[in-house]
Amino acid sequence: MTMARRNPIEVLTGILVLIVAIGFLGYAVAHSGTGPSGGGYTLYASFDNIAGLNVGSDVRLAGVKVGSVQAEAIDPKNYLARVTLDIRDGVELPKDSGASIASESLLGGVYLSISPGGDPRMLKPGEAFTATQGAVSLQDLLGKFIFSATNMVSAISGSGAKPASPAAPGGTK
Repeated sequence: MTMARRNPIEVLTGILVLIVAIGFLGYAVAHSGTGPSGGGYTLYASFDNIAGLNVGSDVRLAGVKVGSVQAEAIDPKNYLARVTLDIRDGVELPKDSGASIASESLLGGVYLSISPGGDPRMLKPGEAFTATQGAVSLQDLLGKFIFSATNMVSAISGSGAKPASPAAPGGTK
């Protein structure tokens, strides 16, 4: 039977496939940003709303990833969300830089966007952004739009203004 001869070859092939799969998995974990930090420094930012921002979310400057969100907590003094950021070494940010929560697309996904300032002094490790903009809720925006449109319609209909009637065919007499 040829079955007995193929069995060891199939087993060896299976072991080889498993070793390669484990190697790919190790590479993916090491290069995904979820592994141990490769250095950097810590900055802080406080927001009134961080909806959708999670630990591990990107921190981007001009669309380029320069760090990640390391922790989120509520500041018990002012009830703002305090976000801890890990910024990679070599990226210096002016003291008057701003941090905002931006949306990747309409389908979801948010990241922390940094807008550099013009101050010649740079943020030092452990300092915080002074200018921040929290997340904007699409549901809140739609609610405000619907509310304002409803108010506009009721104001027009309540003012006594009547819509113009179409002119009679053939002109007026």
